[in-house]
Amino acid sequence: MARVLVVDDAVFMRMTIRKMIEPEGYEVAGEAGNGVEAVQRYMDIQPDVVLLDITMPEMNGIDALKRIKEFDPKAKVIMCSAMGQQVMVAQAIQSGAKDFVVKPFEKDRVLAAIKRVLG
Repeated sequence: MARVLVVDDAVFMRMTIRKMIEPEGYEVAGEAGNGVEAVQRYMDIQPDVVLLDITMPEMNGIDALKRIKEFDPKAKVIMCSAMGQQVMVAQAIQSGAKDFVVKPFEKDRVLAAIKRVLG
């Protein structure tokens, strides 16, 4: 069972992702509400994959992605963004993100991204 770290500043978005992926056999090993927490939680639990929001307080998802990749160059990170954030998505991919999903989330797209990133 793959362990997933879910990072979003909105609690309801984290719950939405949890409800999408847990019935499919994925374990939500941890959650974080900002980039600083995301980096710390990644270091603590070293999940198989991270779903990481781009726009968050304290540290945005791009900076958190860079820190996670410094800690673990093999980290598998899927960025989450709202429509209209193509520039940020491009930055995320250049910084090492493996995929991205657009909000509002479609369950099939989220699951396909996780499956693809995990190989």
